[in-house]
Amino acid sequence: MAHPLAKEVLQIEAEGILALIDQLDAGFDQAVSLIMNCPSRVIITGIGKSGIVGQKISATLNSTGTPSFFLHPVEAMHGDLGIVDHNDVVLALSYSGETTELNMLMPVLKKRGVKTIALTGNKNSTLASYADVVLSARVPREACPLGLAPTASTTAALALGDALAVVLIEKKKFAASDFRKNHPGGSLGERLKIKVQEVMITGPLLPRTTPEASLREATNILNEKNLGAVLIADQTNKLCGIITDGDLRRLLSLQAPFDLDQIRARDIMTPSPKTIEEDLLAADALSIMQRHEVTILPVLDKNGLLAGMLHLHDLLGKGEFRLLV
Repeated sequence: MAHPLAKEVLQIEAEGILALIDQLDAGFDQAVSLIMNCPSRVIITGIGKSGIVGQKISATLNSTGTPSFFLHPVEAMHGDLGIVDHNDVVLALSYSGETTELNMLMPVLKKRGVKTIALTGNKNSTLASYADVVLSARVPREACPLGLAPTASTTAALALGDALAVVLIEKKKFAASDFRKNHPGGSLGERLKIKVQEVMITGPLLPRTTPEASLREATNILNEKNLGAVLIADQTNKLCGIITDGDLRRLLSLQAPFDLDQIRARDIMTPSPKTIEEDLLAADALSIMQRHEVTILPVLDKNGLLAGMLHLHDLLGKGEFRLLV
């Protein structure tokens, strides 16, 4: 006979999902409209278990015709914010709505003109006050007997994410044939069976300079290419390091004055960044990015020299995989 507590947990989780039905309001339709009219991508962000739920929602959106990716809010405040475009829509998850890292990020997004959706259990929270649209995901109670571990609340958030994805499927007239294009081998990972060299950034589009270049020169290249980083390589094409938006932001936060023309790129670059070889698969690149929480990977050739750069935007944001076209 099944343990009675197990039955109670499932009952509580089911109650949590059913409670969402009466909470659906105009905000849900507004969220769907925002995503439908978004010319770019849905960026999902959250901390802890909400972040894990957000990653699942992102995966579901990607496989059903809505380009999306997960952005860690802490990494966003340390350079990865460069990947966010004003045309994107951000979906922020926090049950309490008082997650410090998220509430630091939201006003920054607002200043950039980015439209935001809050998925929260507290419509009167700080997170909700920053958002353009609020999705209520409040549950009557958690299944955890201590009331500490998110249980029913995370299940409800997942279900609400599924509701968004399914409504978008209908609105976009996403067909089974479209779904199969995103799952050519019967699994999500199959769509990443393309080599890095086929999607990496090369030639004049590649943001790069030398270790001896001034910080002003490096900054100009970073702004011109608008990819969130500039690669530092010597005359033999050996990769020496990387300078990101976050590196510059941290430098600017210092109290001591400095001269952009006197500081060299080598002085502030991050040496020995994470890299990938050009003949590996895009799936390998995505795995490295997720494991090390980075959005940019310099690409090396078989001789260990700089061949290009891979950006998360090229993997998930632009739909450039020829396998899917």
